[in-house]
Amino acid sequence: MAYLTRQPVLILKEGTERSRGRDARKSNMTAAQVIAEVLKTTLGPRGMDKMLIDSLGDITITNDGATVLDEIDVQHPAAKMMIEVAKTQDDEVGDGTTTAVIFAGELLKKAQELLEQNIHPSIIIAGYQKASDKALAKLEKLAIDVDLDDRETLMKLANTSMRSKTVSSAREHLSGIVIDAILQIIEERDGEIIADVDNVQIVKKVGKSLNETELVKGIIIDKEAVHDGMPKKVENPKIALIDAAIEVEKTEFDAEIRIRSPDAIKAFLDQESEMLKKKVDDIVSSGAKVLFAQKGIDDVAQHFLAKAGVLAARRVKKSDMEKLAKATGAKIVSNLSDLKDADLGTCEVVEERKVGDDKMIFVEGCSDPRAVAIFVRAGLERMIDEAERALNDALFVISDVAELPKMVPGGGAIETELSKAVRSYATQVGGREQLAIEAFADALEVIPRTLAENAGLDILDSMVAIKAAHDKKGGSSMGVNVYDEGVIDMLEQGVVEPMAVKLQAIKSAVEVSAMILRIDDVLAATSPGGMGGPGGPPGDMPDMDDM
Repeated sequence: MAYLTRQPVLILKEGTERSRGRDARKSNMTAAQVIAEVLKTTLGPRGMDKMLIDSLGDITITNDGATVLDEIDVQHPAAKMMIEVAKTQDDEVGDGTTTAVIFAGELLKKAQELLEQNIHPSIIIAGYQKASDKALAKLEKLAIDVDLDDRETLMKLANTSMRSKTVSSAREHLSGIVIDAILQIIEERDGEIIADVDNVQIVKKVGKSLNETELVKGIIIDKEAVHDGMPKKVENPKIALIDAAIEVEKTEFDAEIRIRSPDAIKAFLDQESEMLKKKVDDIVSSGAKVLFAQKGIDDVAQHFLAKAGVLAARRVKKSDMEKLAKATGAKIVSNLSDLKDADLGTCEVVEERKVGDDKMIFVEGCSDPRAVAIFVRAGLERMIDEAERALNDALFVISDVAELPKMVPGGGAIETELSKAVRSYATQVGGREQLAIEAFADALEVIPRTLAENAGLDILDSMVAIKAAHDKKGGSSMGVNVYDEGVIDMLEQGVVEPMAVKLQAIKSAVEVSAMILRIDDVLAATSPGGMGGPGGPPGDMPDMDDM
């Protein structure tokens, strides 16, 4: 028997790295906190930007949390879980990624302090869950209803999401575009309001300025007309969308045709031309003056289409075809012989324009489009990329409010009020769970504290001022004044955020904290890159300076 002879028993493969108990938790929690620290300085209108350089040398300059974490090449599994939190937040509500990650990091920091006091992880998790339920219930009560016809409030919501971005100088103009875009694509399904951001196409071209970014009530196709003889502009056209190749179909089997005379060659070629002419005739007879094909268009077919005065583009992306259908009211047809007038869409004008060095086709003036385009302009490529990210955040914010029409004050006001509610609830619970609930309340204060820190304010003075303001009657909307000392009413300042963003941030942060706290054993198999993968064993977390 092995235990009698004192011989070691090998259970795990040689080289497997294992860390248990306190060491495993500390490693995971430290890794998660490092990710939170990376994002901390980007929070708020006074937050800093990050310069990210990938392996190819491409540079991205942004303070968008989701983009920063997406670009960082992280090896540690716990750090990857934090990045998943940011992705979930971004996918669900499109904004608040930085808030979610910072809050999750603070929850783990507070949990680490409790673990050092020998409080069991299960008690901490139970306390966090109770505190979360209380915070979410209070959030619902504090939320303010939003009327979608109140454009001024929608402008405040969109402006708040862009206030911390590089493009904030043009936020009034961009916010107006975002609101018009979302209000245009809103639809009702089974009594529910749906505002799908995927129905807003964002097209970027370097040139001009941010203030010349425009909303197109239609779609922009990054293609040019397939033939020089085609019209460059067609007014009030009928539009056909074809999901089929306008070419002579190749047979599925190899065949050999023996031609013994020049006349037979001509007859064969004429037959091909006749087949293509028949396809074009089907399109022309339907009344279509503009054609968008998802597949190829043969050279001969291009000639016949140009002769018939039809503007055509080929190899249009499937996603753009679907947006064209929603914008123009056309149906995507797979069989040309089935094409009829009822399948065609309409708009005011379809025009090929030269933008910079490229040609693009603008489908504009659709009567009631369910898909629209935002044409983004800026003088620098990096500015145009940041404008796209800012627009995407703002689109999601207005979409969130359309689907769940409630908002809360920003500037750390809502977090301070929730912290106050959770802390008073903690005394009702008692026992060791009370410590975890109080830790949750402390963690919520990381948002106003970080806003003050990033603005260069005295953190202690700011926290004393905001807590004192919230202790007074009617002070629930008081937040950190990042441009001056003290606190200010966020509702009066127009600093508001969708309730959905805060709701998701709290849920995601609590979930990832609980998951990391539950892990007490890490087994890392060997890999070609060494123990624990290319980044070393799980405990080997890079320093902040290396990030």
